[in-house]
Amino acid sequence: MATGTADEGTPKKKGWFPDSLVLIFSLIIVAQILSYVIPSGTFERAPAPFDSHREMVLPGSFTAAPDAPALEPWHFLSAIPRGLESAQEIIFLVFLVGGVIALLRASGAIDAILFRAVRTFSSSPGILIGGTLLLFGLGAFTIGMGEEYMPLIPILVTMCLAMKLDSIVAMGILWASYGVGWATAGTNPFGVLIAQDIAGLPPTSGLGFRIVIFLLCLLVAFQHIYAYAKKIAENPSKSLVAHVDYSEGFSIPEDVSFTWQRKLILGVFTAGIVFFVYGAQNWGWYILELITIFLAIGVLTAVIARMDPNDAAKTFIAGAAEMTAAALLIGFARTIEVVLTDGMIIDTIINAIASMLDGTGPDVSALGMLLVQTITNFFIPSGSGQAFVTMPIMSPLADLTGVSQQTAVLAYQFGDGFTNMVVPTSALVVGTLALGKIPYVQWVKFVTPLLIKLFALAAAILVFTVHFGEYIGFAN
Repeated sequence: MATGTADEGTPKKKGWFPDSLVLIFSLIIVAQILSYVIPSGTFERAPAPFDSHREMVLPGSFTAAPDAPALEPWHFLSAIPRGLESAQEIIFLVFLVGGVIALLRASGAIDAILFRAVRTFSSSPGILIGGTLLLFGLGAFTIGMGEEYMPLIPILVTMCLAMKLDSIVAMGILWASYGVGWATAGTNPFGVLIAQDIAGLPPTSGLGFRIVIFLLCLLVAFQHIYAYAKKIAENPSKSLVAHVDYSEGFSIPEDVSFTWQRKLILGVFTAGIVFFVYGAQNWGWYILELITIFLAIGVLTAVIARMDPNDAAKTFIAGAAEMTAAALLIGFARTIEVVLTDGMIIDTIINAIASMLDGTGPDVSALGMLLVQTITNFFIPSGSGQAFVTMPIMSPLADLTGVSQQTAVLAYQFGDGFTNMVVPTSALVVGTLALGKIPYVQWVKFVTPLLIKLFALAAAILVFTVHFGEYIGFAN
């Protein structure tokens, strides 16, 4: 007996969600429109005493620039290739690592370990979610890992799909751990250490309390992701990406035997990642070195798996080609910042929202700093860039309002880290969402309740440090 025949031949009304590229392109246009409305202005900047390659904003140096030329009507179009150029390191990372991941998948090593994980944790998704949250979170908490996680998205999605979950769970694991790790970091050299140096604090000071905050926030993230995972496990139709086709590129093949070649390949992969982490922490390695290591992993994978050179080359190219959408979105996202900078309105926005805190009490000032840093991250998604722009302003403001420097740094961390999960100006956000085939609107629906919980906890923690900072090493 056939079912649903009454609807045959009747076109179904489909819900419309803006594609990520449509949304980002719209924001580029909005950025240009804002340049005509918001007065131009600039801060004076000077080389940072602890890093001559970076510049610090000089507090009180903001001046209006009424004679700044207006952007030409077509400027937003010419800014796009410059956005692509500005994000070229991450774009090349996406292309090249995408090719290497394709080689790893073709060798069968990734799928073999995925099968082991699914078989081991199929009845305990909570262990999988909690374990990966802690692992990725520690990477962000200690050395500021973020871009390094992008190649793992297809792997995490495949694993979650095999466990009857969805790509939202995979993305939640990655981004919640990344956001929490950055927001509470104790030794992240690209965030908290820069902010503490600007504020005149000893590096890694207040580490013990930050570890406590990290664990509390991670528990909040676990509860949110696990509750969603249980809901869709019971009723798959409630998945926010139930309408997305994952039939290609995210399936585990039939041959998942754990041969010695595959074990060796996984050993090479693991050793490469560990080597990079060590280099990043001790030798200042970053994206160039990460790409180099991944290319070495790709070559060794092809050799160990005894791939035909021509087949390996075709696999690599096909894997890189699959990253085209993600790479373009990254470049378009960076264009938003390019337009705001060309319009000379970023400094105006920062100065306006920071000046609102002048003359407030310590409680209000601490919460105001959180608001300022959160808003700022939408315009300057770079953690280190935001620290150099805002902390020279927030640090003296903290002295004027009775807020400790540690609390001012923590407000910066919260504002930068948590919103890293959702800001559309972040190349990482739009890039990873594209890799996971998750529409931006659906991701916002999932992550917004989590952000509300985390910001509520962050506000309570900031007020706590204002009144009890001397007992937890936050009085200085």
